[in-house]
Amino acid sequence: MRTYRTRRSGLRIFGYLVATLLVVSGLVLVGYSFLIRDPFASATVFAQNPPSNATMTLTVPEMQRVDDVPVYTGPVHDKGALHDGTLHLNSTGFPWQRGANVYIAGHRMGFPGTRSYLVFWDLNTLEDGDKVILTDANGTRYTYSMFRSVILNPDDASYITRPVPGKSIVSLQTCTLPDYAQRLIVQAELTDVR
Repeated sequence: MRTYRTRRSGLRIFGYLVATLLVVSGLVLVGYSFLIRDPFASATVFAQNPPSNATMTLTVPEMQRVDDVPVYTGPVHDKGALHDGTLHLNSTGFPWQRGANVYIAGHRMGFPGTRSYLVFWDLNTLEDGDKVILTDANGTRYTYSMFRSVILNPDDASYITRPVPGKSIVSLQTCTLPDYAQRLIVQAELTDVR
């Protein structure tokens, strides 16, 4: 009995080749990320004693209302976190990850009677060298020193996931005054862990 190849078996072979190519390409990209020391690829590999949960608090001594403010981790549109404190974007790094950009958003005005009320009201007054302190669930304190502030349009997400080569940083974001039309981002570099 003779067996003939059908068009269906040719498509199946083509599908296997495409799937294999995608898997190999993914492995090459991951390998390349480690090779160039991409902080997002290497962050979890180099994490040392991460806390049992992602709960953090934020303290900025130079800001009037930022003393042990809760930092909740969630997606970019997590209104509950922003209502009760500040929001650490879950697509960004954590302070215990080397090379991370820990991105935290907070309200200028917030909600009276909550920890979000006026939390980042005076974010624009920070100067180079001012301290930003994150404390994780284990009590480890990560102290950062401010080095930059920028104002961006609301649709510019370039600073959210952008690492700073050779640095572990925290980025604090709020709206600009008086019309809340743009976003103020303050960045600080990790200088001490205790």
